[in-house]
Parts: sequence; C-alpha cells; structure tokens
Amino acid sequence: MTRSATKGDERRGALLEALETYLQEDHTLDDINIADISRRAGVTRSAFYFYFENKAAAVAALHEEMYAEGFDAADVLGGDGSVRDRISTAISAIIAGWGQRTHLYRAILEARATSPAVRDQWEAFQQSYVEVVAELILAERAAGVAPDGPDAREIAMALLDLNDRTLERVVRAPEGFDADAHLEAVVHVWLTSIYGRTA
Repeated sequence: MTRSATKGDERRGALLEALETYLQEDHTLDDINIADISRRAGVTRSAFYFYFENKAAAVAALHEEMYAEGFDAADVLGGDGSVRDRISTAISAIIAGWGQRTHLYRAILEARATSPAVRDQWEAFQQSYVEVVAELILAERAAGVAPDGPDAREIAMALLDLNDRTLERVVRAPEGFDADAHLEAVVHVWLTSIYGRTA
C-alpha cells in the first residue's frame, strides 16, 4: 500500500468516524451538515466530496461494515445444533448488533427514504441473505424435515422483511418495550413458516 493510499484511507476513515459520532449524539442525518463532518474529521469540505457523493453515500459506507457483521451472524444458520437454536441465535445476533448501533440504523432508514443508491444497497444486501435462508429451507425440505410449500426464496424474502421491520421496531421502541418477548415471537414466525409447526 502506498503512503498516499494510506493517507487517503485515514481521511476517509476520519470522515466516517466523525459522521458516526454525530449520529451517536442523537443528531438526525438531516441535522448534520457536511461542513461539520469535515471539520470534526480535520479535513476540508472538498475532501468529503472526494470520497462521498453526499451524506447518504457516507451512511452507505458505514452500512457496509454492519452488513459484514450481519453476514457473519447469518453464517450461524449453516452451523451445528438444532435449527431452532440456529435461527434464534442468528436473529438474536443480528438484532443485538444493530441494537448497539441504533443511531446508524436510524440514519439508514433516513437515507433509504431519500437515496435510491442506499435503497439499492439495502436490497442487494437483503438478496444475499435471501440466498442463505432459501438454501436452509430447501435443505430441510430435501431432508424430509420441512414440508413442501411456497417458493423457498419468496418465504426467505418475507422472513427477512419481517426482520427488517423488527429492527425498525426495536430501534424506535418506547421505553419498556419487551424486546425479548418480541424476538421470541419473530423466531416462532420463522419456524412455523418453514416447518408449519414449531421445530
């Protein structure tokens, strides 16, 4: 890696860190301006635009980091143990990961509402999860454990839509919201969708 590439990576990293710090301070994405991000990162405003087209693009870069962590959690679906335990563990890990960065999920929701690029990124990430879940469903059907039913990819997509809505609910939940009880219900919906019963 060249010296200039390293310096460029540092500047880009500093901009993302500055943005995330503002989000952690309970600023909405709309409240934050690029001049403030650049100043906190110690770079010029024009440097921000060298790396990112706009704030939504910077949020998308932060989202890539969370996607990698979420995909690691999804890998649990192909691991050892009962399917119920694997599904419960994977969903819990994803929800817990986002629960630690609710500020970022709120920003992604904001960016998704206004940026086609962020929406496309979200859909691409979701599609990669769809393949993992669909493979699990098809494997269970082939093993005679799960009954035949609707297209496995469509079931997977519907279940991941449920996860998406669950994340939004957890992130925006009022004080006293029983996340554990809600998570248990989500796992139940997953299992009954795949098996027609609780596995």
